[in-house]
Amino acid sequence: MTNLKTVFLASVLVVGAGSFAFAQSSATGGSGGSASAGGTSASTLGLGGTSTGQNGTSSSLGVGGSAAGGTKDTSSSKVHGNQNNLNGMSKARAQDGGTWSRSMTHEKVHKGEVSTRTKSMAHQPGGPPTKSTTTGTYGSGQ
Repeated sequence: MTNLKTVFLASVLVVGAGSFAFAQSSATGGSGGSASAGGTSASTLGLGGTSTGQNGTSSSLGVGGSAAGGTKDTSSSKVHGNQNNLNGMSKARAQDGGTWSRSMTHEKVHKGEVSTRTKSMAHQPGGPPTKSTTTGTYGSGQ
């Protein structure tokens, strides 16, 4: 009977030790936008994420964009940095004469925080440009 109690207590201690967890944090966020005028259109988007646990920090980031419908269509996307500090920028522009559409997304992962901003604009001659901006900040920023 004494051995059974000892085995039971040892099992409880082993299970209890395995149930302790280290503090973890994570954040994910992104934005995207598009603009169109006449036959032109431009779109960009970005998404970033970061997670910190007992084994360290892991982060990821992606951006992309496209432009269509103009005689001058350009798009570019770049990501740089390291695991704890990532930056990404995507730009897209379509132009056909005085009619144009453009979109830009900036995505950043830094110290447990994800921040994002997308600006989109379009213009046709004879009127003002239309504009939209989307921003967001996600995470604890530690």
